[in-house]
Amino acid sequence: MTCLNKVAMAPPSSDHKRPHTPSSFCFSSLNLVWFLLVPSTVFFLVSTLAPHRPSISPLSSLLQVSFSNNSLQLQGSSIFNGSSIDSSFQLEAETDYFVSNMPFPDAIIEKHTIQLDMSKNNESKPVVDVTLKIVKKNSKLERNEANLARVRSSIKQAALVRNLTSTHQDPDYVPHGPIYRNANAFHIYLEMEKVFKIYVYKEGEPPIFHNGPCRSIYSSEGRFIHELEKGNFYTTKDPDEALVYFLPFSVVMLVHYLYEPETSNTDAIGRTVVDYIDVISGKYPYWNRSLGADHFMLSCHDWGPRTSSYVPHLFHKSIRVLCNANTSEGFNPSKDASFPEINLLTGEVEGLLGGPSPSHRSILAFFAGRLHGYIRYLLLNEWKDKRDPDVQVFDQLPKEVSYMSKLKNSRFCLCPSGYEVASPRIVEAIYAECVPVLISDSYVPPFSDVLNWKSFSIQVAVKDIPNIKEILMGVSQRQYLRMQRRVKQVQRHFVVNATPKRYDVFHMINHSIWLRRLNIHIRDFHQS
Repeated sequence: MTCLNKVAMAPPSSDHKRPHTPSSFCFSSLNLVWFLLVPSTVFFLVSTLAPHRPSISPLSSLLQVSFSNNSLQLQGSSIFNGSSIDSSFQLEAETDYFVSNMPFPDAIIEKHTIQLDMSKNNESKPVVDVTLKIVKKNSKLERNEANLARVRSSIKQAALVRNLTSTHQDPDYVPHGPIYRNANAFHIYLEMEKVFKIYVYKEGEPPIFHNGPCRSIYSSEGRFIHELEKGNFYTTKDPDEALVYFLPFSVVMLVHYLYEPETSNTDAIGRTVVDYIDVISGKYPYWNRSLGADHFMLSCHDWGPRTSSYVPHLFHKSIRVLCNANTSEGFNPSKDASFPEINLLTGEVEGLLGGPSPSHRSILAFFAGRLHGYIRYLLLNEWKDKRDPDVQVFDQLPKEVSYMSKLKNSRFCLCPSGYEVASPRIVEAIYAECVPVLISDSYVPPFSDVLNWKSFSIQVAVKDIPNIKEILMGVSQRQYLRMQRRVKQVQRHFVVNATPKRYDVFHMINHSIWLRRLNIHIRDFHQS
């Protein structure tokens, strides 16, 4: 490696050595020309052939992606299943040297041979061959991009395998079955574990930064932030090694400490986010290098989209991990990731998992929840007063009735949106091994890049709320049993563990972020 920062010049070829002659004015002049010309030529060639770095380079090119606005009714070919169902996540892999499985070198040595014509006054003189070694040292970003290009190629190749079971070896879990768009392509998850690195900006002080709630309806947000702060998974202390950069503010905490309910003023929230981006973009080169495209924020508060809108690049270019994954409010599945909303009042999930066998579930469909948005209004207005033993809908359960026992004794669990599209009832249904019934508009369910939600859930359009019983009664016993088994299987991807386990909800959120980082290509820049 001693040659890395050197530019070597080979001596003239032995075939063109000049004979030794006595000193003369002419020959001395020629030596002077030789002495001045060769270093100047070498300097010129080094500065010309060496890689040129512009002083600033924005995100130069996005790899081709294709997503539709509604994840449940998307068109196009998916990289994970090659079919025309649900979301279409297409990665365009480079076909050049970067996709090679060979390790990416720290530097590339290029040899250039030039000829120096030493003739003077039309005299016939030998031509001198000079070989130059130009060492192009690759930055960490260039090596990272080369690795990502290799992974993109691997995913595309894996997606060609249409088996329902992954062909990759894994001691803990081998993805299989129709709950995945393409189990083999999803299992490139293994590459994420090897190369994915997150840099958490250190700027900012708790409670607004580096902090979040862990036992509430917003627990997903707090637990993810705290897990990254521990630094046990994916994080790096070297920002040059990172593939993505985390903006560690909590929207829940921003609202709690800065929102003025008397005036409904959110300006303080916006100023805090703008100031934070100004600080990190002035101190580090990474935001300006990509215009924020390799940065991500995370929020389970309804105001996550609004908070990001104060910084246009954060809203339009950065990766936003949101529970409120509403395409009608600017959620863009090609760069944003849907975040599961999980309500953990006790902080533990062990008592929530499981339920009786399907044959012992006596309720066809169940929902309990207060009036919260127009979809719930339609549901409660249609079903609450019918007292139908099959479709049990409550705005408030009687005190002697357990909410969890109702979930675990239901075949289908109704999951209508509230004021915003996300609902913790989706994950509660999965925990209770109850088939979730999604009733929403413009909602992108979590992990829908890799999970085939149609295989383990029912989607009911808002206009079909009066027909819910008819729709669910139309599901055959055989089909229901298949879906219920798949709910049990997919449960592992939504479980919150005190210490994260492979393939659980923490790792799946990181997987969603990683996929979106794969979708962009960032160029390096230095001061020239």
